[in-house]
Amino acid sequence: MLRNKSFVKRTRKGNVVRTVKEHYLRDDISCGYEKCTTGVCENARADAEEQGRISGNAINPAAPLSSAPRNSVEWGPHYLVPDTNAFVNQIDIFERPIINNVIVLSTVLDELRGLSIAVYNRVRTIVKDSERRWFVFSNEHHRETFVDRQPNESPNDRNDRAIRTAVKWLGKHLDGTSIAPVMVTNDEDNLRKACGDGIRACRMDECLQVYGEHPELLDMMGSVNIQDRNSSDSSWSGYSDYMSSVQVQAGLKSGVLLQGTLQIAPYNYLEGSIYATFPDGKERRVLIVGRENMNRAIQGDKVVIQILPKSKWRVSPSAALVDEDEDVVPDISTKSTSTDSSSVVPNASVEDGNTRKRARTAGGNKINTTRNTDGATPAVNSNGPTRDENNSEPEFINPASVGDDLSEGEPTGRVVGIVRRNWRSYCAFLDPNFSHKGTRASNAPINISVLAMDRRIPKIKIRTRQLDVLSGQRFVVAIDSWPKESRYPLGHFVRALGDAGDKATETEVLLLEHDVPFQPFTQNVRADLPTEGAKWLFDPIRDQLACGKRRDLRDLDVCSIDPPGCTDIDDALHAFVLPNGNFQVGVHIADVTNFVKPNTAMDKEAAYRSTTVYLVDKRIDMLPELLGTNLCSLMSNVDRLAFSCIWELDSEANIVDVTFHKSVIHSKASLSYEEAQNRIDDPAMKDSITNNIRLLNSLAKKLRKRRMDAGALTLSSPEVRFRLENDSQDPVDVEMKALKETNALVEEFMLLANISVAQKIYEHFPDSALLRRHPEPPAQNFDNLQHALKPLDIQLETGSSLALAQSLDRAVLPTDPYFNNLLRILTTRCMMQAQYFCSGLFTPEEFRHYGLASPIYTHFTSPIRRYADVMVHRLLHASIDRDAVYGSELTDKAKMNEQCDILNHRHRMAQQAGRSSVELYTNLFFKGKTVEEPGYVTQILQNGFSVLIPSYGIEGIVYTTSKDAENVAAVMDYEKESHTLVSLDKQSIIGLFQRVHVVLQVDDKPVSANVSSMRRKLSLQLIEPQISGLSLTADQLKALRAAANSNAQSNQDDEKIVEMVTKHPEQIRNV
Repeated sequence: MLRNKSFVKRTRKGNVVRTVKEHYLRDDISCGYEKCTTGVCENARADAEEQGRISGNAINPAAPLSSAPRNSVEWGPHYLVPDTNAFVNQIDIFERPIINNVIVLSTVLDELRGLSIAVYNRVRTIVKDSERRWFVFSNEHHRETFVDRQPNESPNDRNDRAIRTAVKWLGKHLDGTSIAPVMVTNDEDNLRKACGDGIRACRMDECLQVYGEHPELLDMMGSVNIQDRNSSDSSWSGYSDYMSSVQVQAGLKSGVLLQGTLQIAPYNYLEGSIYATFPDGKERRVLIVGRENMNRAIQGDKVVIQILPKSKWRVSPSAALVDEDEDVVPDISTKSTSTDSSSVVPNASVEDGNTRKRARTAGGNKINTTRNTDGATPAVNSNGPTRDENNSEPEFINPASVGDDLSEGEPTGRVVGIVRRNWRSYCAFLDPNFSHKGTRASNAPINISVLAMDRRIPKIKIRTRQLDVLSGQRFVVAIDSWPKESRYPLGHFVRALGDAGDKATETEVLLLEHDVPFQPFTQNVRADLPTEGAKWLFDPIRDQLACGKRRDLRDLDVCSIDPPGCTDIDDALHAFVLPNGNFQVGVHIADVTNFVKPNTAMDKEAAYRSTTVYLVDKRIDMLPELLGTNLCSLMSNVDRLAFSCIWELDSEANIVDVTFHKSVIHSKASLSYEEAQNRIDDPAMKDSITNNIRLLNSLAKKLRKRRMDAGALTLSSPEVRFRLENDSQDPVDVEMKALKETNALVEEFMLLANISVAQKIYEHFPDSALLRRHPEPPAQNFDNLQHALKPLDIQLETGSSLALAQSLDRAVLPTDPYFNNLLRILTTRCMMQAQYFCSGLFTPEEFRHYGLASPIYTHFTSPIRRYADVMVHRLLHASIDRDAVYGSELTDKAKMNEQCDILNHRHRMAQQAGRSSVELYTNLFFKGKTVEEPGYVTQILQNGFSVLIPSYGIEGIVYTTSKDAENVAAVMDYEKESHTLVSLDKQSIIGLFQRVHVVLQVDDKPVSANVSSMRRKLSLQLIEPQISGLSLTADQLKALRAAANSNAQSNQDDEKIVEMVTKHPEQIRNV
């Protein structure tokens, strides 16, 4: 049966066109029941068998629904038929393997695709798993279940009626089987109408009662209404309403409102910021300080803000706020405005029941916000600022009035709307300060507060029956909503992870927290690997050498230079002297795209993962190990496929010519940086590989000098390397990573290849080339650094990258050889983040890579571990081979931009996961140790200062207020003019770059007592300079050293006992 639907729409050019859509209704659609005796269903099963679609577990995809589904007292054997809202709100529950035999209606799938593509994809993934026995019933194409939209009926009401109609038909169809379809919905109106039509239906909580052996499922229910336990606080009147979409659009268009992505400070969860483009076209940072000004926005949300008046801009630095309980920290946005930094109250006492707790200020004394008494947000006046009726001061100001002069402070703002939420699942733990009052039944639900491992996320309130089980555990929660009446967001329990402090659990937590996909590769992905497996060999015909599409470079003296132990070798090099006296230099990159074809399951998985993630003790691969460490890896003494960039260079390393080829190479040596350096330094070694490395080194030095002369920056960041025990993988030593000449050798030619390839792909794909840009940092990013350098008579020139590079080279203190390296580390922190982008969305002037001083740049040299390079390889291949076949993914700007967003996110998360892994192992290494080390002040905070320990490359905070004692006043005050901390007796000063001496320890609190993350924390205590009330006294230091010696002896005794038990059990008589 054919039905036609016609509708009109307006095109981009403004023309009105009529579109006719054909809709086929059929009567040969299977119900999905595996033993259905109707002819249609039997034919569907037979067709699937004939086509060989039966899965390995003998489940027919045309009829996966079991003949023996779950039984219940009320419904007997039954199938679940969820509506759209059930999936949207409870997808975490439906993903549990226990929820089987589910019928997904096509109406529901269509609605999900429009409402939430993420939930839609998760449902589709479950359907593909045959063992789950989920079935998609195409009710929209079935003659007896399709329904027309009635006059004056909303699309939502029509879809609800279609769902009820389908469930009713399924009930009649299965009438003789004793199996009933049960509709699951939390829509009261839909539930009432279903019951009125005689349809079996229930709410989600009623449905979960059937799974009594899994009580945690009830904890996972989303959208639970939890009464705010702080609502009785008379000072709490709720958050402001958001502006309407019409107001937001008008404000953005007129320039009165700004938008950007909220980033919460790592040291202060009550301070956030966005980078927004102001009406003058410049990008500036705007601070969002305090929960009221954040107005229910959390880390990563794209928000719309107003600029607060200048009297509320911040003039003093942030304070460290990590370990404090948010319930007892005054909201900064509610503090009175003051221009005197002495008005900061570092230890405000807050009453909380019968317990008196101390709270340190969270980030400045000059932030305030005014609100209408009814809690509503004032409307936007597109002509300029509005004023509060009871206050002569404007409530917000026009961004056009904000310039580069920050003498009055740094701009602050208030969130008035959310463009896009960034909610996800969060690893969490039970709030250590939570205490349940009164008695409760063992299985009774209770409202509790949990803290996210990421302290940038506010407390989350959930309802659970597992209070005793969750104590001391890591678990996953999800946010459902954040009504304006609730001080904190509301969420639900998802799943448990394991015991806090366990190394495996903590590693899983950091992977989840940084959104790193780490599940094993699926069977579909592995099916795309070469059928020969590890026995794969180069074939001249199959691999297109015979037809001339690939060049044979196996006679060249190619070698690779990588970190020690590297198995995923992306790149190799060669060099020799040409007859004309010039040099041929080649960079050969693993030809990953020969194995990873577009739109395959492996390609989609690689695009999703985007990057390999390196942790201290493991690597999370982007590609299956067979490719990454074998078939694609450019190992020595085997034929490997490559993509080669070959230059002719003159004696000054200028490019005479460059060509690109698909190739096959045979590497003669796989060297570590140290091995290559030893070849360069040993005059006795004169073999061809060594001579080539020396030639490459001499050319690399010339390339580097030319880059430096053009303004490329030599920045720095502390990097550490752990030596792990073989069996336990516990850290036994930590050291700074040492760089050699050969590191720079490889780097220079990789940079040259990336630049050459960027030019080539942009030439052929000007609108869709995947490039990488590094924006110029705003001058205000350097303000605190410039303040600190002024007493040293050093000035950073930030007008251009060349001026900055030259001023960094001049910034030397003869008395402190580490100073210049420290300055480069701090300068790195002033930089903007480099980003992948689509060339068609930016002007050529915006392509520039500031740090490399290059007008154009991309990533080509690491396709085994970066998906961006895979995309660039495809673009390059299409640029050099007219016969290359490629899809819209290389020419569609929208698709390319979407992939760039994913790449940027995954790259940033991979970096942060690596740092978190280093932090975890640093804490493990220093556990039970007391170490005294010199360090340098790298950041001034309102209530402390950060110290970098060069010998370990780690950083921590020395607090100028006690973190544990109650009602202890600060021992140092912040001075704005000098950006320093000054002792109360004015005799001691702490400023940036200052050399100090500290004690490093991991705190001995139980993990359950750490509010910041339930992890043991590395703490620093000051030894020198001696500041009364802050530095350790001689007696305290002596006691610490004695305790450290005692712990060391105890640990040695424990190790001897363990060794004796494991290696000499016959010597153990008594246990």
